[in-house]
Amino acid sequence: MITRCFKRALEDLRANRFVSALTIMTIALTVLIISAAVLFFLNAGDWMNAWQQGTRIMAYLRPEASRTAPDLKRSIESIEGIQHAHFISRDEALRDLNARLEHSASLFQNLIENPLPDAFEIQLKPSTASWDQIESVAARILSLPEVEDVEYGRQWVVAVRQMTHLFRATGLALMGLLLVAAAAIVANTTRLVIYSRQEEVEIMRLVGATEGFIKAPYYIEGLFQGLAGAVAGLGVLFAVFNALVACIDQNGLGGMITLRFLSLEQMAMTTAASMLVCWLGCYASLRRFLRL
Repeated sequence: MITRCFKRALEDLRANRFVSALTIMTIALTVLIISAAVLFFLNAGDWMNAWQQGTRIMAYLRPEASRTAPDLKRSIESIEGIQHAHFISRDEALRDLNARLEHSASLFQNLIENPLPDAFEIQLKPSTASWDQIESVAARILSLPEVEDVEYGRQWVVAVRQMTHLFRATGLALMGLLLVAAAAIVANTTRLVIYSRQEEVEIMRLVGATEGFIKAPYYIEGLFQGLAGAVAGLGVLFAVFNALVACIDQNGLGGMITLRFLSLEQMAMTTAASMLVCWLGCYASLRRFLRL
């Protein structure tokens, strides 16, 4: 029985090769777009985590607070989540700024006094990884009476988090629409195949063929289309990914930008999801048009 069902499924695919190919291409495009979005979010998450682990907090001191710098250093380092605090005097900060802006050295020649404050450069522990923890540590530092202000790129953090949430919500909505579209296309393809074999289906009913025997070839077709579409979509994504990595390496950015592809588990889940969507499309079409 299984061999017969596979044979009928292959016959339908060959007889409707244009429609089947178009369906597989549509599923492949859907898988490509969804997988590319997932890949983007995975690498963006890695970049965000790396950025968080390298986050440093600058604590700017009030005037005359440098007199108590040793005591303040101990107070800062006693805060949970802080690994080390390095004192930077205002003169050291000005020299560093002058060295960084050596092409604009004339800007510092007519300064009457140093406008920069004393500060502490604070290194966080690796365990202080989330932005909520970083904000909590920054708030505790700011509560110290000697500290006038803290800076850790909060504006950038808020902007990046908002954009990430927006992209994630948009991506999820797009994924949902694409999955529904793929299921609808598979359902329509199955319907066309059923119409082309309507007489054969009626004859099988009359001779007592079971529901499973009639349905099985269509389900096999849907699963095959889902599998072929997933393999094609992931294959194109892998080729584009390798081309992008090669381009990054050629421009000497390989050490700065690290990309990773989907894991075997994620690719297996993507393939299974594609096959499931196609199976659901077949199920909806069979339930509606065969009334079985």
